[in-house]
Amino acid sequence: MKICDSGRSKLKLLYPDDMPLYEKIRTIAREIYRAKDISADKAVKDQLAAFEALGYGKAPVCIAKTQYSFSTNPDSKGAPTDHTINVREVRLSAGAEFVVAICGEIMTIRDCRKYRRRMPSTSARMVRSWAVLREKIGWS
Repeated sequence: MKICDSGRSKLKLLYPDDMPLYEKIRTIAREIYRAKDISADKAVKDQLAAFEALGYGKAPVCIAKTQYSFSTNPDSKGAPTDHTINVREVRLSAGAEFVVAICGEIMTIRDCRKYRRRMPSTSARMVRSWAVLREKIGWS
């Protein structure tokens, strides 16, 4: 805390809070993931504009993508450069006040719902969801 208060800290944020959400995603893609650019359908851009209209434009952005590569292609291992990251969906975490950009083909917990069967308790449903998911992707 002393360093922060002294003015000697060299912390440099990646983007300002007032940057538009789409540009925040582009900045992360270029600066962190070495992407040439990002792509997104009109529906994604419209959803980001809606988040901004609701007052969430200053929210930070989190990127959800494959862990195997800086690109959204899990077969392109490591840190490739000059690729395009496709933003296929965006989600607002209003309580935590951040926006999640879902990039490429990645399954999230929310996506697991379609594999679950009706069971009496939430924990039982989660256990069943993971069992079905593990079976579908070949984990033993």
